[in-house]
Amino acid sequence: MSFLGRGSAPTPGGINQDRVDMATQELDMITDIFNRLVSSCHAKCISTRYAEGDLNKGESVCIDRCVAKFFEVNKKVGEKMQAVGAAAGGGGSPGAFTSL
Repeated sequence: MSFLGRGSAPTPGGINQDRVDMATQELDMITDIFNRLVSSCHAKCISTRYAEGDLNKGESVCIDRCVAKFFEVNKKVGEKMQAVGAAAGGGGSPGAFTSL
């Protein structure tokens, strides 16, 4: 049995390199989404003058709303991309990360 599941033949070491590459690519995409989320919501909600060690109520509410909107847009974009891919005959890529 391969290290990360079924599919193409494992290498002599027992690790399926295709699956490792796919997992690495998905991790890179998730990390990119997280970094964009943090950057965007921080710029919108957090003052550049840090007066307190913790978020105040306004900042906390703003962050909550920003994150919710970010994920909602991410979900809608993923759904739209899947629909366009299916209409083009591609059917999307199985196992691909489309939304959070």
